[in-house]
Amino acid sequence: MRSFARDGLTFSVLDDGPPDGDVVVCLHGFPQGPEAYAAVTPLLTARGLRVLVPEQRGYCPTARPPHRRDHALGELVADVLALLDAAGVRRAHLVGHDWGGVVAWAFAARHPGRLVSLTVLSQAHPAAFGAAMTRSTQPLRSAYLGFFLLPRLPERVLLARRGAVLSQALRRSGLPAALADGYARRHLAPGSLTGALAWYRALPLAGPVGPVTVPVTYLRGLRDPFYSATAVARTAGLVRGPYRRVDLDTGHWIPELAPGAVADAVGEAVLAAAGRDGRP
Repeated sequence: MRSFARDGLTFSVLDDGPPDGDVVVCLHGFPQGPEAYAAVTPLLTARGLRVLVPEQRGYCPTARPPHRRDHALGELVADVLALLDAAGVRRAHLVGHDWGGVVAWAFAARHPGRLVSLTVLSQAHPAAFGAAMTRSTQPLRSAYLGFFLLPRLPERVLLARRGAVLSQALRRSGLPAALADGYARRHLAPGSLTGALAWYRALPLAGPVGPVTVPVTYLRGLRDPFYSATAVARTAGLVRGPYRRVDLDTGHWIPELAPGAVADAVGEAVLAAAGRDGRP
């Protein structure tokens, strides 16, 4: 499939791998796009898996609604559900990084019957993240959130000098220069960065995310500047099913910097699910 539609919006999709393979859906974060999984996808398809990577709401030019409420977490979750329905997929393995991880946690909490496994990269469970905001270094690590909630000013600042400010911020957070420049160029298109920031501006409309019952693998970078040890540790208490945490010697940008670890984690989740189902 190349696209799917929901509520008058059209989302582009990268679809790779054997059509009859177990399905892995990968959700990108901010300020990335589907290209965040460029190094992960061939490693997964080599294992016989079908990989779907949607260009999500606000990022895809044909799925950029105008109102803040249109980017609430419930809408982002419903987009993933629409993708599975359009692809004719009853249950999938879900991978999410950064903001895509927020969506993945919420999807797993609200639609567990549609998932075989959940693999989250970097992003602590939203409830663990929220709890850490009151009793750890998390507020310092998340100081940028208040700035992103402002109207118009973040776009003007981050896109100054043809996106150089955004690129430099990404480099300082550990992303290689070529990738940082690429993501900055992506958001020079009119409306692109506003669409991406709309996820932050809709945070007050998110609502709570409950515990997760599906099998979870949580990959976190030991040098990730954005998540406190408290948020990471509290995540385990919000998983009611099998849970495994993998600490990687890397930073925040796990899909780009540790694609092999991502593929290994998903591959192990697929094998574990096959074992539970009695498949050879």
